[in-house]
Amino acid sequence: MREKVLVLDFGSQYTQLIARRVRENGVYSEIKAFDTPIEEIKNDLPTAIILSGGPSSVWDTDSPKIDLDILSLDVPILCICYGMQALVHQLSGKVEHSQKREFGPATLEIVKKEEPLFDSIPECSNVWMSHGDRVLDIPADYISIAKTDNTPHAFIKNKSKNIYGTQFHPEVVHTEFGGELISNFLFKIAGMSGDWTPKSFIESTIDEIRAKVGGSKVLCALSGGVDSSVTAALLNKAIGQNLYCVFVDTGMLRLNEAEEVTNVFRDFGFNFVCISAGERFLDKLKEVADPERKRKIIGEQFIRVFEDEAKKISDVEFLAQGTLYPDIIESVSVRGPSATIKSHHNVGGLPEKMDLKIVEPLRELFKDEVRKVGNELGLSSEMLGRHPFPGPGLAIRIMGEITKERINILKHADSIFIEQLKKENIYDDIWQAFCVFLPVKTVGVMGDERTYENVCALRAVSSTDGMTANWSKIPYEILEKVSVRIINEVKGINRVVYDISTKPPSTIEWE
Repeated sequence: MREKVLVLDFGSQYTQLIARRVRENGVYSEIKAFDTPIEEIKNDLPTAIILSGGPSSVWDTDSPKIDLDILSLDVPILCICYGMQALVHQLSGKVEHSQKREFGPATLEIVKKEEPLFDSIPECSNVWMSHGDRVLDIPADYISIAKTDNTPHAFIKNKSKNIYGTQFHPEVVHTEFGGELISNFLFKIAGMSGDWTPKSFIESTIDEIRAKVGGSKVLCALSGGVDSSVTAALLNKAIGQNLYCVFVDTGMLRLNEAEEVTNVFRDFGFNFVCISAGERFLDKLKEVADPERKRKIIGEQFIRVFEDEAKKISDVEFLAQGTLYPDIIESVSVRGPSATIKSHHNVGGLPEKMDLKIVEPLRELFKDEVRKVGNELGLSSEMLGRHPFPGPGLAIRIMGEITKERINILKHADSIFIEQLKKENIYDDIWQAFCVFLPVKTVGVMGDERTYENVCALRAVSSTDGMTANWSKIPYEILEKVSVRIINEVKGINRVVYDISTKPPSTIEWE
């Protein structure tokens, strides 16, 4: 039975980080809403549970509550920030609005050094606080095991059970020994083995695919990107010739993308077909400017194309997609009070009525984990190192209405940007880079003549999993080369700008 840590989300901006920190230790983690029914939690058979922080105060009228039945599940529990405050408040301890709020670094002093949770952690270290309330009095069956100058109960523990509460955030890099603390919780307290690896994931996923699909045929939505390529490789290993890969040219791909993908995958041994559907997609998107409508229209058209193709093949019951965990999180808001960010075309954009059942073997993984699985499957580093490209393609990189002219302009600008990054040997240092077409015209001068053309925005970010990102510090001289080339070589653009926004508060894509 696979070890599993359930992370119950109370709306923290760091919830994804908690799950990732657990996974980095070779332990599978899964995020669920704070109000997940206790019976569902029991059925999940978690090896341990972590309660996240959150923006609420326990004194708010509608503040999230812990189902205290989880305390009797006989599994180790770690309550972080708001999770700790809610625990104390509901167990008749005392939580107060702190006169001095703590947002930032604090010095933690360990009171109970013999506690296994603190193995390899010095008596004093820097931690990261983010709270306006603090615990003043703890419940009778708990003891304080660490403190800060402003927080007398920075870490508490149940006297007889492996239930812990911490006021600071061990999951963030600003907490000096946060990684060690999480590792100690997993291995010293919960007794886990940390055997969740790319190889073990492949083995278990192949078994799951075979059990679900049986002898039926599977149509795989293959875009040529990392996610769909790894999905296809997994399915090929699981069901062989019962796999049919379909590549859809939506007319909104990168320059020469359809030809390049077709050339790569025709030699892979898959049943492979390329469908040219550019006119179909453009017709449905005519005069549509709203980004959510774009995504939903594209999601539905993808499905309709796949259904049409499936009718040409007998016994096709399933559609396979390269959906990842961040797609699920951002699209359907599985995270308690956290908000839906956007509908990914392959999740929130799916139509309600479909003829095909969905198979998503990567839906538990983050992007960097997918690349590790792909490497284990033997896919090339060139394929696995490709920058992410959204399923809706250039449709969500063109602000406003989509036209053939705008697509053509953006294709060529984007091609120049990527080509220059590769030429300067910095492409692999960047998580994702692309151009955005802005339907904003500005005045320029070319050859002593006045121009009135569109703006192109460059976007390049560094990230690990796409859930958070920082703008890439591309040298000015490289940005200048890109700008000069785009303005000189792409008719319709006379101004280039560089996006220096982080995620959050911005998203990586503009739509």
